[in-house]
Amino acid sequence: MAILTNMTQDQGRSIKLLGLPFTYALLLLAIPLGAIMLFSFWTQDFMTVDTTFTTKNYQEIWNSPMYGQLLGRSLMVSGIVTAVTVLLAYPVAYFISFHVKPSKKSLWLFLITIPFWTSYLIRVFLWKVILGYNGVINSGLLELGIINEPLTFILYNVNAVIITLAHAFAPFAILPIFVVLEKIDRSLLEASQDLGESKFATFLRVTLPLSMPGVVGAVLIVFIPTIGDYVTPELMGGAGGKLIANMIQTQFLQLNNAPLGAALAIVAMICVTAISLIFVFLNRKYLRGRS
Repeated sequence: MAILTNMTQDQGRSIKLLGLPFTYALLLLAIPLGAIMLFSFWTQDFMTVDTTFTTKNYQEIWNSPMYGQLLGRSLMVSGIVTAVTVLLAYPVAYFISFHVKPSKKSLWLFLITIPFWTSYLIRVFLWKVILGYNGVINSGLLELGIINEPLTFILYNVNAVIITLAHAFAPFAILPIFVVLEKIDRSLLEASQDLGESKFATFLRVTLPLSMPGVVGAVLIVFIPTIGDYVTPELMGGAGGKLIANMIQTQFLQLNNAPLGAALAIVAMICVTAISLIFVFLNRKYLRGRS
């Protein structure tokens, strides 16, 4: 009571404003995450759940090479998707920020967000049409005489998953990079060139380091969700393109082994968190060294 009495009016108003969002986040994020973590230490025999504390699920994950292979493939696919998406998104964001007239930038951003107008599922099915055995790419290459028979390595494998995910998450990479590029003081670039630096050297020594927060944001925004995506691998990956999310979905909905699925989700989350923190740490170290 003494603490509440000594609070200023502004502090009390701040607590009231933050109270509802904090409660909302606690109910929808922290409590479900805690429930999944608790569930991962239980066991289930078809419909019967044994609430006895055990590490059996984690031991099974550790001892079974299949889960390690799926997790390794998931991290590889997410890493490739992130690298491809960010590398392709940066030139687009740079072009819009530095070479498009201010009056036309809103139009370009509007065009970038057009894919969000359609369902994610529809976009995945459209990529099946494009990459299919008799799809747009194979039909076009056959008509041009570039290939003699349809390509089979562009659908129902990891390649198809990477292509589809890279397209789906491209806007999520372009927008944060563009926002950071817009905040860069153009006078710094002019000063660099006045001191004798070329445009390319100015980009490497001024623009790129200053835009790294946007790049980091884009990397995290793309890398973290792609680990948990199971729709695209399910529809585009075939037997050889399944990822850890598909195994989690199988454990929950088909094999009735929710505790093992929860344990897999926790392990995947820990791996993603560790990799993300290492990336952020290395990026800060790089920027500190550049400064």
